Amino acid sequence: MSACDRLVPPRLDVQLRHDLRPSDAEVIRAIVVCTGMFGAAEVEVAMELVSDKLTRGEDSDYRFVVAELAGRVVGYAAFGPIPCTVSSHDLYWIVVHPECQGRGIGRVLLEAAEACIREQGGTCVYVDTSGRDAYTPTRSFYEKSGYHRAATLEDFYAAGDPKVIYAKSVGVSVPDCRTVSE
Repeated sequence: MSACDRLVPPRLDVQLRHDLRPSDAEVIRAIVVCTGMFGAAEVEVAMELVSDKLTRGEDSDYRFVVAELAGRVVGYAAFGPIPCTVSSHDLYWIVVHPECQGRGIGRVLLEAAEACIREQGGTCVYVDTSGRDAYTPTRSFYEKSGYHRAATLEDFYAAGDPKVIYAKSVGVSVPDCRTVSE
């Protein structure tokens, strides 16, 4: 039985909060590391967003949704407006502890982030991810959540590792975030 099995009651009872606490920093680092999906540089980027939010508070361009089960942080989403755009936002991170994946927590975090973006006047959400085989479940998650592949940049992260960009319209009565076809 995993730690998450012990925390998750028969029905998922995820508590969300939009405040980021200093005590969250090392927990978030541990969750990002234990997924095994991110290298040291990527972990540091995740922590830079956390540090910026904790240091600058509401002046930070980064927003967070933190998921808890029985008072334990098990995942988070980080997002924010894209500079020099009117209403586009990036979803920078959505990470769920490996022992708690596959239980709908990622979807709850994604929907909460989209709702916040919509409330802030956002209309389009963009997500970047890797095209490596290890990220097939990640890409499938976004596609099942209504995102479409807007672009693929070959050999972006490294040779044979493309950057896949997904987009989704989240605003009311907004144009579709699709790219123009050739």
